Amino acid sequence: MSRPTPTPPGPGQESAWDYPRPPLVEPSPREVVVEWAGRVIAATRSAVRVCETSHPPAWAIPPDAVDMSIVHPASGTSLCEWKGVARYWDLAVGDLHQPRAGWSYPDPTPGYEPIAGHLFFYAGLVDRCTVDGEVVTPQPGSFYGGWITGDVVGPFKGQPGSAWW
Repeated sequence: MSRPTPTPPGPGQESAWDYPRPPLVEPSPREVVVEWAGRVIAATRSAVRVCETSHPPAWAIPPDAVDMSIVHPASGTSLCEWKGVARYWDLAVGDLHQPRAGWSYPDPTPGYEPIAGHLFFYAGLVDRCTVDGEVVTPQPGSFYGGWITGDVVGPFKGQPGSAWW
């Protein structure tokens, strides 16, 4: 499939098609909050944005901003050609359990050290994620973990037919 036609960004927006490959890693002062099981499980103004061509940003949250009492190692790993080996995390509190709700890169490849040990969360597997108070939409597809906000336009990888973008 050929590259789709990017949506032109409006004022105050950026296009996921202007993000680089390999991905850009940049610190962000924006407020990032993750909620699950009726509680805030992560909140920070020290997240790191990972921006890659055709993907909405993924948000890496420092572990000291995450309630690690409900985050537990999950089985399995995956390999990102840029960031290295990812491990997965389950969420559990009381009788509630959400398998593989997050992931991290304990020892990322050179150039991606700013995300070492930070946690990423799948917006579709938790109750709510926000960036500066805006509720995000999960990136399409079951594998990708980007967060769509009103300031980023696509189309985004993960939607049907995008496997070869």
